[in-house]
Amino acid sequence: MNEDFMAQFLKKQSFLDFQKFIESVYSLPDDRLFSLWDLLSHQERFTMRALKGIRKNNKKKLELNLLIAFSWLMSVANRLHIIVEDAVWRRFPMQCSYCAGLPCACKKIKPKKRAKIIRKNSLRPQTLAQFQEMFSKIYPPNSRTLSDAGVHLAEEMGELSEAVLCFLGEHKHKQFVDLQNELADFVSCIFGVANSANIDMAQELSKIFYKNCHVCHKAPCECSFSFIAKFSS
Repeated sequence: MNEDFMAQFLKKQSFLDFQKFIESVYSLPDDRLFSLWDLLSHQERFTMRALKGIRKNNKKKLELNLLIAFSWLMSVANRLHIIVEDAVWRRFPMQCSYCAGLPCACKKIKPKKRAKIIRKNSLRPQTLAQFQEMFSKIYPPNSRTLSDAGVHLAEEMGELSEAVLCFLGEHKHKQFVDLQNELADFVSCIFGVANSANIDMAQELSKIFYKNCHVCHKAPCECSFSFIAKFSS
């Protein structure tokens, strides 16, 4: 790539813009160095580090690792040619994916099956920041503790891994649909943790991704396989 090329993510950009940013900076090394399982393992690795930040009451550790885990999720989605923003909107069209409430009323009504979802595309968020705001409305942060939000994130990480395992085992269309839903659920929990911890995802992503890779600042990223494996955060 041209040495003068510079990719960056801006706070007011869209969810899709962020996914495309990750693709422009990381798709080449990702394709050369990592299998899908490798990408997912890195997502899990930094998700767990974020949870350690919660346990240690270390917001800086939580924030950095949450941002990195979210970025690896984009790499997983890029490998599978999933547009994350679309998957999230299909699953959470300004309402809870289970009870269809705004805000979620699952704890109160205890639904036994998923409610019918009616999408109003006029309500669709236009920026990454607005998607975070949407999840704050669906799942208000004052309805749970940060620890509870973290446990839910860990649960969804496991369910996404299971969905990938099932799809790669049989390659059925329904399994791919399920995988996209689990990916969207993981995103909802990323924003859930961020909202509970008062982390502005779009703002903080724009700070670390102001020039290409957040570590080597090159595009494509030039961080080596070993360096990434040993990266401390």
